Amino acid sequence: MTFLRNFWNDEQGQDLIEYTLLMAFVALASAALFLGAGGSIKGIWQNTNTQLANALTQSS
Repeated sequence: MTFLRNFWNDEQGQDLIEYTLLMAFVALASAALFLGAGGSIKGIWQNTNTQLANALTQSS
């Protein structure tokens, strides 16, 4: 019975679990940010490509 009571009150692994949960949250937040910014970056590249194609056409 003493073993079970000591096991229940033991908090040595608590920090590891908290840091793991924190890192999982940071990873998920980063993934959401990158997915959300993907459309914006795609628009910038398409706009730049269009401008470069127009410049090439005008210079020819």
